[in-house]
Amino acid sequence: MSDGPEERLLGSETIDTRSLPLRIWDESKSIFRISFPAILSRLSLFGVIVVAQAFIGHINYLDFAAFAIVQTILVRFVCGITLGMSSATETLCGQAFGARQYHMMGIYLQRSWIVSVGATTILIPTFIFATPLFRLVGEEEAIAKEAGTVALWLIPVMYSTVFSSTIQMYLQAQQKNSIIIWFAVGSFLLDVLLSWAFVSWLGLGIAGAFSAMIIACWLFVVMKLVYVLGGWLPDTWKGFTLEAFSSLWPVIKLSVSSGIMICLELWYNSVLVLLAGYMKNAEVTISSFSICLNIASWVLMIGLGFLVAASVRVSNELGRGNTKAAKFAIKVIFGIGALFGLVCAVLCLLYSYEIAGLFTSNEEVKESVSELSSLLAVSVFLNNVQPILTGVAIGAGWQSVVAIVNIGCYYLVGVPIGALLAYVAHLEVKGLWIGLICGVASQMLALVYMTWRTNWDEQVIRASERLNRWLLKSSDESNQSARDGMEE
Repeated sequence: MSDGPEERLLGSETIDTRSLPLRIWDESKSIFRISFPAILSRLSLFGVIVVAQAFIGHINYLDFAAFAIVQTILVRFVCGITLGMSSATETLCGQAFGARQYHMMGIYLQRSWIVSVGATTILIPTFIFATPLFRLVGEEEAIAKEAGTVALWLIPVMYSTVFSSTIQMYLQAQQKNSIIIWFAVGSFLLDVLLSWAFVSWLGLGIAGAFSAMIIACWLFVVMKLVYVLGGWLPDTWKGFTLEAFSSLWPVIKLSVSSGIMICLELWYNSVLVLLAGYMKNAEVTISSFSICLNIASWVLMIGLGFLVAASVRVSNELGRGNTKAAKFAIKVIFGIGALFGLVCAVLCLLYSYEIAGLFTSNEEVKESVSELSSLLAVSVFLNNVQPILTGVAIGAGWQSVVAIVNIGCYYLVGVPIGALLAYVAHLEVKGLWIGLICGVASQMLALVYMTWRTNWDEQVIRASERLNRWLLKSSDESNQSARDGMEE
């Protein structure tokens, strides 16, 4: 929000004296400038995974079930940690941009690469030993064996997500969003073209589907790296520096708390899919549940776009010391997210059977998905609202507190309710889904209470202390200090 005749300064606060509708309109424009590119890019990137699953679903039923369980459990397991750890980049870069400590943003980005690549490497053995792991937890032998092959194909994708997510957060913090859209859409269209060429034309089967996905994911990374390293961001990227290896421990602590916060959300669905594997007709159960999660995840991409907008707006305003603008942004984006969630819920109620047909031609699976449409509608509504509150938490740096909330709501409320309804009340997949909704709803209510009760002036002080504690002088400031010393 730019300074103008309608605004006046009071200490570090910017007081906006315009009418409420005009303030809401301007804030909405700021939110959509951030969220719209983020939504499109996430839809494109998630689409890469969905395209692979759609092609595999029409190749082989067993391969589809194996891909579903690997993608829903192992990929979420690793991405939950690495993407969560990279969300620390979002907090630090957003607050640094608001405080105009531009040169620190490139250093934060490099530190995130060091920490996230290390974490991914430590977790990669779960993909290498996927088959014995799934055997250990009691999955069917045929699914466990095929899952081992699928998991190996996904290792390069896991490393691409580290660079893709951290660079994207670095760019979004400084509102370089339009370039992300072009890169994301370009990589998605290439993936569709390559998938058709490799699978339908050349007949390469699952090898072709995964090859197309790997190429598309790494192309997205390379394009963003070229943009960052090519001199288009001279204020925030000063080149590679050994300073990135300094003060790593505080970054690791914030990254770990961020990783725990996000991974507990992603693992939550994985636990429910794992429980689905113990039910009767496991292949149909896993496939239908996975399709429902994919539909919900498509809609979640909208919520994640709002998450980014909430995080950027809150972190930027806290960096500037403007608490009133931060609180107003939260209210506006929460209202927008609720409206979008309602629209998406209605569409899922009306067209769940048709959407399931995109993933499989099996009538039994499609009917199972259609029976879950009412629960799916509730989930997609929550998926548009709940991420906004997580974005507020990321922007304010509350990751460690939210991690504790997630444990309580998801694993002490959601999973036990889902298991009881599925196995004791014999509701099976519906029971699991009700448990999922209970966990998400309780987490959302907890975050609403936290946001409402927060002392935002205190959050400004904490943000300032964090940035000043990790601040390093830029080369220009160092040179000026040297010149001043010589003059004296």
